[in-house]
Amino acid sequence: MTINIAFLRGINVGGHNKIKMTELKSMFESMGFQRVQTYIQSGNVLFASEDNAETLRIQIEQEIEKVFSISITVILRTALELERIIQNCPFSEEKRLEAASSKVETFYVSLLLNSPTREAVEQLSAFQSDSDELLIQDREVYLLLHDGIRNSKLANNLYKLNVSSTMRNWKTINKINTLAKSIEE
Repeated sequence: MTINIAFLRGINVGGHNKIKMTELKSMFESMGFQRVQTYIQSGNVLFASEDNAETLRIQIEQEIEKVFSISITVILRTALELERIIQNCPFSEEKRLEAASSKVETFYVSLLLNSPTREAVEQLSAFQSDSDELLIQDREVYLLLHDGIRNSKLANNLYKLNVSSTMRNWKTINKINTLAKSIEE
């Protein structure tokens, strides 16, 4: 069975779209998924299934709407894809260490539903600055936000890619990767 990670967009943020992780886990189990685990309140669900990503995404989105009356986007990655996201990080080890030593969270990955168009990437690149860097690889946007995410013009304009997405910090991506490895065994 393939280990998948469902990254739910926009739940439990600012008091909106509240879903308890125990209830979300139960929903995934009721759908017949195996080895279901959740990680933190931002909507990260690890599970085993043999279905393809598009089928899974549609089923999960429909079930969330049915069970919780919330219409959200679910971004899926397999454990292998998540491992590649980490291995293929385009920022140097030096930049990552610098980000890790910051008092604010500065390193993020935005997971996209689909790859953005070249025109959309060019439009977003206009918001890059000395304090905000981005590198895009296929369906991932790696963001290094030296002053944090709150005041980042780059992060606040990701919608210009015209692709549904959800963002996680680097620590969360790595923790989910570790969890995925533990349930693969």
